[in-house]
Amino acid sequence: MSGLFLDLPPSAEAAKSAEAGRAPEPIATIDTVGVNIGKQVDLVHLVTFDALTGRGGTVFTLNLDHLVKLEHDPAFRAAYDQATYVSADGAPVVAMARRQGANLVRVTGADLVRPLCGAAALARVPVHFFGTSPETLATSVAVLRCEYPRLIVADFESPPYGFSPFGVDARAAAERIAASGARICFVALGAPKQEVFAEFARRWAPGVTFVCIGAALDFIGGRQSRAPEVLQAAGLEWLWRLVHDPRRLGKRYALSALYLLRYNARELASRLPWRRSAKVADKTTGEE
Repeated sequence: MSGLFLDLPPSAEAAKSAEAGRAPEPIATIDTVGVNIGKQVDLVHLVTFDALTGRGGTVFTLNLDHLVKLEHDPAFRAAYDQATYVSADGAPVVAMARRQGANLVRVTGADLVRPLCGAAALARVPVHFFGTSPETLATSVAVLRCEYPRLIVADFESPPYGFSPFGVDARAAAERIAASGARICFVALGAPKQEVFAEFARRWAPGVTFVCIGAALDFIGGRQSRAPEVLQAAGLEWLWRLVHDPRRLGKRYALSALYLLRYNARELASRLPWRRSAKVADKTTGEE
């Protein structure tokens, strides 16, 4: 696999994984969640290659909100345990991974849609869009069709209010996605529903890669304004979103901040000299 779909070539590890038909090994582990994607270009190549070869899978972008929900949601945890590709979404998760020696950058669901659509258009891979409101979905699909005239949109669907990510309705939706001929499906239901649906749907739509994209279609369709690039680069996109939607996001970001404090405290404690000495003593005792 070379730089067929983008101007930049994928990393050697991503190319090797694609040729072998397997996901890359984790480059960092955050609270048992393995992150195995370091660059956006790698993920775009891998997903496109999988689509061409009929491999299928799921794509999740790990952020602090996910880590909070993973502590209490077994279905969400099960979906993450089976994820094909996981990237670091958000400056705190990137920092956590880098402290483990991982060489990676932030890869968000919102940033994936256009590069993947461009690659799919070049490779003639049909795509499907599932989620958000009917109006936003129709507008965002129209925008993407204008930007990528060769893009093959197999179909798009906005599920009804109260849609369950597993069960009879979810299975029927997955079967419609498979019947459309799509090989990449962008899922915009929000976490954890989109990840749980993606994991469930892959059973009924083999060969389709389900890419969880959060609010990406809201940005593309103009329903929401994304933070300026300078704030994104500074890791302050969360602040922009909080200012614009404090009632919905206030509690979420407070819980995320508490999780980050707990995580950093545990990490710091694990590096204290007395903890390292205790671990060595335990190991020595066990060997005796």
